[in-house]
Amino acid sequence: MADDIRLRPAKRKDAAELAILLEIASRGLSSWNWYIGVLRDETDTAFEYGLLQMLDENQPGGWKETIVAEKDGEIAGLSIGWPLGQSILEEEPAHAVYEPLLALQKQVVGNWFIDSLGVYRRFRGLGIGRRLLENEIARGGGRPVSLITESYNERAQALYKGTGFREVARREAVPFHENGTRHEWVLFTREVG
Repeated sequence: MADDIRLRPAKRKDAAELAILLEIASRGLSSWNWYIGVLRDETDTAFEYGLLQMLDENQPGGWKETIVAEKDGEIAGLSIGWPLGQSILEEEPAHAVYEPLLALQKQVVGNWFIDSLGVYRRFRGLGIGRRLLENEIARGGGRPVSLITESYNERAQALYKGTGFREVARREAVPFHENGTRHEWVLFTREVG
């Protein structure tokens, strides 16, 4: 039931669980990215580095920009969003994997950007993703809202289309490991009104 779902701003103490949900939302890209902490000998595991990233108050996409969905008092999902500023036009990708994502983001400067939306599998089908998505649209404050998903993620695309988003552009994804699923990144935008 949707009435036992509550949305709230994330708290600093939620950071570990946020890192798990971010990994779910990114389908493995987050832990691949976080492995840099291990390579730099800053952490023992990728998830520890992810936790540190979620705790970093100066890091985009940290706990302060996160909304948590709770079902029966238990964290069930998250969304992370922020206004996409002009500074992104100056950014260069740190790795080829990020080039197509960054190129798509540069097309929607000024929009509210939903970086991540993820729900634990056991809580899917209860309307949590829709509630988080609608909340991010509201957080956009009347500006266009954009997000990026994988071309094979048909369930997510159905949700986005059902809430007024339309496909704007695609870019071929660069796999982050040799057995990665070949796909395209798809940019969706919901215009004002």
